[in-house]
Amino acid sequence: MNKQEPFIITVSREVGSGGHTVGSILAEKLAVRYCDKQLLESLEKQFNLTSSGIEKLKGEKKSWLADFLKYVSPIPSAKVLGLDPMYTQEFAIDITTDDIYKAEVEILRGFAEMGSCVIAGRSGFFVFKDHPNKLNVFITASKPHRIDRIMKKQGLSEDSAKALIEGIDQQRDNYIRRYAGVSRFDARNYDIVLSADGHTEEQLADIILSYIG
Repeated sequence: MNKQEPFIITVSREVGSGGHTVGSILAEKLAVRYCDKQLLESLEKQFNLTSSGIEKLKGEKKSWLADFLKYVSPIPSAKVLGLDPMYTQEFAIDITTDDIYKAEVEILRGFAEMGSCVIAGRSGFFVFKDHPNKLNVFITASKPHRIDRIMKKQGLSEDSAKALIEGIDQQRDNYIRRYAGVSRFDARNYDIVLSADGHTEEQLADIILSYIG
């Protein structure tokens, strides 16, 4: 990856590994935009969903129209969708998981067009697989490390933290398998895979910077 040209760094991670923080530190050190919360906010605005709702619905293997209607009114707000009210009911019927994926891709590419950036998670490693100047990173960690971090960060019991990790892992992998056709845990998707065990987030970011050179 050439830092002198517009670049994209995707940071995929296991929940509880600290990868989100690593991406934030990396973006700050490189003085580029960090794309994470902004993505969810854009999706929320387009589909009138909560962040947790988007994560849950993305991971569902089945059609999620019934679940979608639990998060919004039977006919979504025309103002939120940016549509003329007369077309709103038809739009509500036709919304699918594919719509969320297409919106994600559109938003991610929009961020990339604005210049160099670090992208946290999502399907970035696949969306930008043909980008000429990219680096795909995966942050992993042992299960005990992840459980301990989640327990401390969210105040959960060990069993609750373990259940949360396993649920999110499965949801995210379902989503990636559906659209990328690969497992997000396959190391061949990435240029560099790092274990968070025994390292701080700052140290992991510095390792990535050293790798870039």
